[in-house]
Amino acid sequence: MAAAIIDGKKCAQDVKNEVAVEVQALKARGITPGLAAILVGDDPASAVYVRNKSLACNEVGIHSEIFRLSDNTKEEDLIRLIETLNNDRTFHGILVQLPLPKHLNERSIIESLDPLKDVDCLHTSNMGRLVDGSSIFTPGTPSGIQELLKRCGYHTDGKHVVICGRSNIVGKPAALLFIQKGDWANATVTVCHTGTKNLSDFTRSADILIAAVGRPKIITADLVKEGSVIIDVGINRVPDETKRSGYRLVGDVDFENVVDKVSAITPVPGGVGPMTVAMLLLNTLKSAQQTSSE
Repeated sequence: MAAAIIDGKKCAQDVKNEVAVEVQALKARGITPGLAAILVGDDPASAVYVRNKSLACNEVGIHSEIFRLSDNTKEEDLIRLIETLNNDRTFHGILVQLPLPKHLNERSIIESLDPLKDVDCLHTSNMGRLVDGSSIFTPGTPSGIQELLKRCGYHTDGKHVVICGRSNIVGKPAALLFIQKGDWANATVTVCHTGTKNLSDFTRSADILIAAVGRPKIITADLVKEGSVIIDVGINRVPDETKRSGYRLVGDVDFENVVDKVSAITPVPGGVGPMTVAMLLLNTLKSAQQTSSE
């Protein structure tokens, strides 16, 4: 039986439709959710990501503004802007598009955010809350993965979830999310990384395998278990002369050779990516709702 292709675009649109309804309910009470996006430098990929997030905000009725700063912006000036936005009641969420130029201290910048407006859930306060299950927000990609599994009916309770990658954005928070005692979590979690010996021993025992390595097609068919569910977080550019851009996007999973072995798999693009943006909108809505209840 061919694998089910998990449609991230459809699930993301469903989430956005639900967010739009709640946004209208807030607006009826005189509250317009707002998101501030800070873009430092002229990295083309970062510019595209920020523009897509802004367009998604507009789609659901969230007010959004992009604050563009030059590549040579001083750290104190960036922190000053963040502090201004922290105190601006127009904005319920603030995101700093990463990566930042190398002369800026990424951790210092993130720590200057008001945790209650940190809709990317990168502040150590929010990461700490994720550990004990009391988080206000959950990071976009891990919560997007969880939401995909939930909406498509792939239960995690008692399952072995193996995560390849230990980044602060995906791997670590995903492990914290799926190990919690609760619905669509309660899994046995293994995190694999560059120091893992005999990777296949772990990946081939996974009921659900999350690939977040950042290397094209590194997860091959011999690394996955028959009938497992594969979540591919990777977005990698590889040369392709048939494309006008000169490249195409592929995931961390060798999709063509893995798809016939597993029960379900996310495509790249069109899998996890749209869910990340949808969950950012949901976090911004949650922040606005929290403000409205104060």
